[in-house]
Amino acid sequence: MVIRRVLAPRIDFGALRRELGLPESFPPAAQREADAAAAAPLPAAADRTDIPFVTVDPATSRDLDQAMHLTRRPGGGYRVRYAIADVLTHVRPGGELEAETWRRGQTVYLPDGNVPLHPHTLSEGAASLLPDVDRAAVLWTVDLDADGATVDVTLERARVRSRAKLDYDGVQRDADAGTLPDPVALLPEIGALLTERGLRRGAINLPLPEQDVEPDGDGWRLVLRGPAPMEEHNAQISLLTGMAAADIMLAAGIGLLRTMPRPRAEAVERLRLAAGPLGVPWPDDAPVGRVLAGLDASRPRAAAFVDQAAELMRGAAYTAFDGERPEQPEHGGVAAAYAHVTAPLRRLADRYATEVCLALHAGRDVPDHVRAVLPKLPEVMAATDRTAGAATRGAVELAEAVLLAHRVGETFEAAVVDVDEPRPAANGRPGRPPGGTVALDEPPVRARCTGELPLGERVRVQLTAADPAQRRVTFERA
Repeated sequence: MVIRRVLAPRIDFGALRRELGLPESFPPAAQREADAAAAAPLPAAADRTDIPFVTVDPATSRDLDQAMHLTRRPGGGYRVRYAIADVLTHVRPGGELEAETWRRGQTVYLPDGNVPLHPHTLSEGAASLLPDVDRAAVLWTVDLDADGATVDVTLERARVRSRAKLDYDGVQRDADAGTLPDPVALLPEIGALLTERGLRRGAINLPLPEQDVEPDGDGWRLVLRGPAPMEEHNAQISLLTGMAAADIMLAAGIGLLRTMPRPRAEAVERLRLAAGPLGVPWPDDAPVGRVLAGLDASRPRAAAFVDQAAELMRGAAYTAFDGERPEQPEHGGVAAAYAHVTAPLRRLADRYATEVCLALHAGRDVPDHVRAVLPKLPEVMAATDRTAGAATRGAVELAEAVLLAHRVGETFEAAVVDVDEPRPAANGRPGRPPGGTVALDEPPVRARCTGELPLGERVRVQLTAADPAQRRVTFERA
């Protein structure tokens, strides 16, 4: 599902960049290191350029972390080859570039351009898995049986060459037409198997539409996009690799995991109670992940239920360990131990978790410079996650306010996706009047609304404020 609306031709995201303290450029010494690394010949590594990898990313992306090649195994099952950009080949430990990436933590995306973790000469150039050029990669080979269970994992530093840069819309069209290119022809089959295995484990995926701001000629458009099936299948390959990495690190007692507590029983029970009034079927023996997987989030009641389910996905963090297995090693959404290793161009943590896995798989000690930084990564990543989230929310809120600034007083059709718990005034604290969150049909705006709101129902709302300076939009029930 895609809904678009062209916005005003000029939106200045500069104030948001300054508010978040985002850097405008790299320090000269760090940039020089990146430029020198980009010009240097690739180091010796296993030659895997005969494997016809392809990348699958958003159409405009150039920071390409992953390339894949999927085949059947003789005798049954599948072989997943997943090449990940080998960033440490280009970033010298102890150098100015490494120090600057620690200050940044991850790439921050804004409509008028990203704030990259690495200089573009690397992130969109020499380190990116662009087509028709040799690149340094860490190659994961994961063998699966016919049911999608992992039976073997290997990884190595390798030289690879992507044959094509595919995009999500194109591979979805090809999948619908039955004309997927050979390297990803098995992606729907493998993705569906892995998704089903996840649901049996108790995995939870929230099918929330993604709200974004994109360039549109001289202006901008606000986009609401539901996940396409091929995007979900693609994500399963990354999850598969992350689970393999976690198993390697847990077996050796050292590493960095992406963790999240399992949903609390009381939160699941609250969601179950909400299912009835919203008309969401929930069989007694069905886990919450399977209930969510069967919903069409474009329907108002289903969207409200999915919004309520977000309460289950709390407490995501990075967990470093060295010597003792963490008390809680799992990620509740994945329903398994999981690590971030598949996006090192965009996330700092992936670089070091990958180095841990490479050393352990080869039977070597984890390098001292990697071991030393593991305990510091959770705090750095938590801070930069907050910054990246604030940038995404701030850009959408600004676009919404600009789009609606001249329409104050108009009424719109909307779906009620969340309702506040009213709170009476007490002990000098002001009360909270009735209200909640509504999602407009067109334009695709999601904002606060006052008044008595029936969860999951459609209502008419009146726009009461749209302030670009404050990035604030509010409605009241009409």
